[in-house]
Amino acid sequence: MTLVPRSAGGGAGLLRVVSLVPSVTETLLAWGVRPVACTRFCEQPSLRTVGGTKDPDIDAIAALSPDLVVVDEEENRREHFEEMGRRGLDVHVTAVRSLDDVRPTLKALAERVGLDVDGVTIPRTEFRSRPADGLRVFVPIWKRPWMTLNDSTYGSSLLSVLGAVNVFADEPKRYPVVSSLEDAAARRPHAVLAPSEPFPFGPRHVKELSVVAPVVLVDGQDLFWWGVRTTAALRRLGERLSEL
Repeated sequence: MTLVPRSAGGGAGLLRVVSLVPSVTETLLAWGVRPVACTRFCEQPSLRTVGGTKDPDIDAIAALSPDLVVVDEEENRREHFEEMGRRGLDVHVTAVRSLDDVRPTLKALAERVGLDVDGVTIPRTEFRSRPADGLRVFVPIWKRPWMTLNDSTYGSSLLSVLGAVNVFADEPKRYPVVSSLEDAAARRPHAVLAPSEPFPFGPRHVKELSVVAPVVLVDGQDLFWWGVRTTAALRRLGERLSEL
């Protein structure tokens, strides 16, 4: 893997990248690219932070004179990356709504940060085993109000590849509000997959969610963070679901 020297800004050295996307930060580090800053949700204590995904410190970002700022259409707010563009910052926007989007998105990202694409790790997205074949699942992602996801989301596409059936897949909104847990139960899921993020579901929520179906706690990063972790995440989720 080789980095291309920075070609803009009048100096030698490697590209200065700010990542406002946790899964991108993880991927860049795996590729050997160390961002000059990231968000507090990237879980990288050794890196400088410039706010959160929804409330970045744009003044601090601009002061770093980055060559590139990476944002995501879902993780970040449009008004923020439009403001960065108005300030003359080079902004690269990612958009991953399914497993099929991962490879082209990572290839485009590698090119933007000056990497030899043939030398970076692009995860396999094929998964021949279907350990959860026919398993009907409800995936809560928030409470107060209860929310879930439809089939045009990365998380739902992972579950589909593993053979699971998202009981809210046909909802028109990507992240629909669920009127009540009784409504979720009426869709007759075999299991509730309660992820550790974006809402931190954990053991204390099992009893409450059990009115819908038996509860399985899963790693929210494996379910929602696309990037270099995708192949291993599929395997781990498959192993988890195969226990049901």
